[in-house]
Parts: sequence; structure tokens; C-alpha cells
Amino acid sequence: MSKSLFVALTVLSFAVTGQVSAAREQIDIVGSSTVYPFSTVVAERFGKTTGYKTPKIESTGTGGGMKLFCKGIGVEHPDISNASRRIKSSEYADCQKNGVKEIVEVLIGYDGIVIANSKNAKAVELTLKDIFLALAKQVPNPDGSETVVDNPYKTWNQLNPALPKVKIEVLGPPPTSGTRDAFDELAVEGGCKTFDWLKAMEKTNSSEYKRICHTLREDNTYIEAGENDNLIVQKLVANPNAFGVFGFSFLDQNRDKVQGSLINGSAPTFENISSGEYVVSRPLYFYVKKAHINSVPGIKEFLDEFTSAKAMGEEGYLVDRGLIPLSAEEYKVTRENAQQLKSLKM
Repeated sequence: MSKSLFVALTVLSFAVTGQVSAAREQIDIVGSSTVYPFSTVVAERFGKTTGYKTPKIESTGTGGGMKLFCKGIGVEHPDISNASRRIKSSEYADCQKNGVKEIVEVLIGYDGIVIANSKNAKAVELTLKDIFLALAKQVPNPDGSETVVDNPYKTWNQLNPALPKVKIEVLGPPPTSGTRDAFDELAVEGGCKTFDWLKAMEKTNSSEYKRICHTLREDNTYIEAGENDNLIVQKLVANPNAFGVFGFSFLDQNRDKVQGSLINGSAPTFENISSGEYVVSRPLYFYVKKAHINSVPGIKEFLDEFTSAKAMGEEGYLVDRGLIPLSAEEYKVTRENAQQLKSLKM
């Protein structure tokens, strides 16, 4: 048989079976900037303690990672996507449409979203209402009528006299980020709901409600700072009047430089996030393309390492990096699903 005919038949075979050729020997991971440091720690240990190559990890943001992950089956597509929120039904539908039929979902733990500032500035206490009034594109009319106006607030003390008289300037992630999705839902929308008439609008006019409660300012008050949370920390150090939005793990790793704001009276601490007292918290995941498991070396073994008790258990090495661990029951289910390669159903 000629070489060209062999190659043609091989390609046809993989096209028919939907499998991936073993043309890549390194696991390819994309996705969340929040999950990135946890995934990186696991990948480095995995590369040092096994015979497999250290996985390649790219911080693309949750939305960007899911887009790449769901494009299709084959070595040109990622094997795993990290996510700082659960996969959306629309993303799952894209995966299905593009042949990514079987997906293993792994819940790894929890994280809080913090609003932090430099330790050279005064620590502040915010409410969800403060966050909404500071950052929403349109806010309730200050005259008390049940109408919205373009956000008139320029300094923090204008919306709450207890806050500092400094310009509102918040650095945070872009719309492709799972952190941004969670921040919009938990913090901004949470503050929107403190106004009873806006909360009622969710049932009477859901599209208008979402527009008001999820649309951030575009006047350089909320500044999209990309997916690099370390860069946000650097900018906060350089500008003590600015605030930044990022995951708890980055606060935990940079406590010598930045401090987290109290939100609704609760500090962003390991204990408060774990107990649910800190309201701006969310689950963290990663997703595995099942069709790649037997074709790209090490995926199943990497999955086993990541979900091991030594990694994400209550005293695991990821907890030392700021991951809020699952409850014992949640961990048991996650570990079993990972070992059984249970496919996600939506």
C-alpha cells in the first residue's frame, strides 16, 4: 500500500469513528483565568511525577475557552476547558452541534469574587446596592421616581456618604470571563434587586430588567483589564484610589499588596466563602472532551491527579493556593463521576 493511500485511509477512519489521532502528546487546556493557577499547579506536579508531558495551559477566559473547546473533535482543538461558572446551555448546544457529544464535568471547588484596593489606601465596606449604583450604566433616578437615568455618580461618596470622596474607578474582567459573568449576576444584579420595583420587573419585563441589571458603564468608570488578574493587582498598587475585581485566590496570594472590601458586612475570607456568608461566591469547574481521552496521552491520569484528595481535598495542595474545597459529599460525587468518566447531560 502506498504511503499516500495509507494516510488517506487513516484520516477516513478517524472521520468515521469520531476519534482523535494520537498526533499530539501534550494535553491542551484553555479557559478561565481564575482556574488557571489551580490547573497550572496540578499540571506542573503531573509533569514532574509521571511520564507524561506537562500540559499546555492558556488563560483565555471562560467564554473564550468554551468557544475553542466546543469547535470540534481533533488534535487541533483543546482537550480541556477551565471555567469559573457552569457551562451555558448555548455552549453545550454548540458542542453537540460540532460533534463534541460527550463531556465530563468536574466541579473542583469554590471561589469568592473580591473588590480589592491597595493596602496603601483605606479599606472600605460596600453593599451590593453600592456596587450596582457605582457600576451600572443606568440607575434609579435620584429623585425617587421609578425610572432609570444614565449613571450620574462620579465619586463613591455621591452614592453613599460613608464611602471615600474619590473617583469611581474599577478594573475588572471583560465579558468573555466567567468572573465577569458571576460578578454581573451576583454583585451587580444582586444590588439591582435591592430596589423592589426593579426586582418586580424581572417577572413583568425580563428583557428590560436584564438590560438595567447587567449592563455596566462605558464611561471609563469600569475598565476592562483583560484576563490577567496579576496585571490588575499591579495597577491597584500603582493607583491607591482604584479598585479591582478578581477571584479570592489572587487576593490570598497578594495580601501584602491588596486588601478585600467587606461586602454586606462580610469579609472575603476562606471561612466566609466556605460557609456561604460571603455573598459574592461561585463554583469552579473544568470540562473534559471524552473523545480525546484514549487518544491524547495522559488525560485520564491528569483527571485522576486533579480530583485526588491530595490535590482538591480539604487539606489538598490546591487549598493552600486559595481554593475553597468541596464538602465531603460533593467531593465524593465529583471524584466518582471523574473516575467513571460520567458524561454531562443538560
